[in-house]
Amino acid sequence: MNCKPNCATRFAKIAVMVLLGIAAMGYVVMSLWNWLVPSLFTSAHEISYLQALGVLALSKILFGGFRGPGGGCRRSCSPRHKMNLSAEEREKLQSCAR
Repeated sequence: MNCKPNCATRFAKIAVMVLLGIAAMGYVVMSLWNWLVPSLFTSAHEISYLQALGVLALSKILFGGFRGPGGGCRRSCSPRHKMNLSAEEREKLQSCAR
């Protein structure tokens, strides 16, 4: 069984979802900033969409990202998690990793 086309399709879907998520978060940051900050601080100005993406990138650099506790692949790639998989699931996971 060849898993590569399925994995490529899955990767493309994940990449599109990540880009849409970043775009949406940039819009949310811009909207919240423009609604809240100028009214709280008289010297603050409204920001553009690109500036909001910059604020988002800066917050990722300074605060370490947006993952929750144990986020990412850590849990699903751990040896303890792999022990709970059936032999067929383990083989499928290994064939997709190649």
